[in-house]
Amino acid sequence: MAESPSPARRHPGSPSPRHHPVVVVGAGPAGLTVGNVLRAAGVACVVLETETREFIERRPRAGVVEEWAVRALRRRGLAANLLERAQVHTECEFRFDGERHRFPYEELTGRHHYVYPQPLLVTDLVREYADVRGGDIRFGVRDVRLHDLDSERPSVSYLDPETGLRHVLRCDFVAGCDGARGVTRAALPSDRARTARHDYGVGWLALLAEAPPSSDCVLFGVHPRGFAGHMARGPEVTRYYLQCPPGDDPDGWPHERVWAELHLRLGAAGAPPLTEGRLIEKRVLDMHDYVVEPMAHGRLFLAGDAAHLVAPIAAKGMNLALHDAFLLGDALAAQVTDGDRRALDGYSEACLRRVWDYQEFSQWLSEVYHGPATGDPFRAGTARARLRRLFTSPVAAAAFAEQYLGTAARH
Repeated sequence: MAESPSPARRHPGSPSPRHHPVVVVGAGPAGLTVGNVLRAAGVACVVLETETREFIERRPRAGVVEEWAVRALRRRGLAANLLERAQVHTECEFRFDGERHRFPYEELTGRHHYVYPQPLLVTDLVREYADVRGGDIRFGVRDVRLHDLDSERPSVSYLDPETGLRHVLRCDFVAGCDGARGVTRAALPSDRARTARHDYGVGWLALLAEAPPSSDCVLFGVHPRGFAGHMARGPEVTRYYLQCPPGDDPDGWPHERVWAELHLRLGAAGAPPLTEGRLIEKRVLDMHDYVVEPMAHGRLFLAGDAAHLVAPIAAKGMNLALHDAFLLGDALAAQVTDGDRRALDGYSEACLRRVWDYQEFSQWLSEVYHGPATGDPFRAGTARARLRRLFTSPVAAAAFAEQYLGTAARH
């Protein structure tokens, strides 16, 4: 939505506006991390969330966390449960042309991935923010609106679901962390922000199965019938993906069809059969990306999916959200506590370097995953060439590992 006018006329009897240095809109990984960074720096803030606490703590989402992000969470006292409970992955496996090909990225780089489902991380972050650090978080709010973002006195208003009254929060800055469909992204004027988009022209059927993982690592099945993926989400739950037409109907994928395709696309010589289980989630994701530039307007600063969406092709979304949140939280804290605006002025540019690097890798990897199923012999041939190069060229393997793990020294 466009920026709303100043909320000078409020509902009769509504509470008087209060001032808060920062209002954070959205309680996903980005918003909660910003909130925790601000609380640790002694900066008062309010986090607004349209869903309930129970909903955000159970919402199924990503699960791969890059090592640099875990180190950053640990430095801020936010990784205790993750370090205790997360799985450590040191390899991934590509399956193509009926063969298994292990890619030992820890051997190449000394780095690894953590697998920690996003609902668990969100649960940790909201507990730390609200229960441990006493942060102000308001769940179930309705009709969030942003006001006067170009002024020195912006504000955020919302409807209280219990009373129907509109509350107004005056603030110095707004952190927009409410995702792809939130109000903060829509508040950027179209003549001051550009949204670059890319559509891959494919869909992924996202599945959660009540079944233990069938491998000790992530599996990527590259097959003429379409891509398939296998990712552990815990000892008894596995995430699977199946390439499908964009906009496909999940109801057209009954249990038998799903498992038949998974067995076929992930099959390889010497591979144990997949362990089947009840499907507890089926939804179709249309693979597309977007990037908003700049990630700021006036007193509004975007983070996470509000600023950029990267398809789950390379498992980068949650990591980008955390990267944004660390930079934004520190920048806001420096401005509010010390009057130092340098980091805030450079926030968008600093984020976008990593964002575009991850977008490029996702696009490259998409050709590997989807090329063989296009029916185009040329794209199928170049996809196989890329895969073969990973396992025959140490230079190509090192370059892939760097992008896969997000370990580039500079972006």
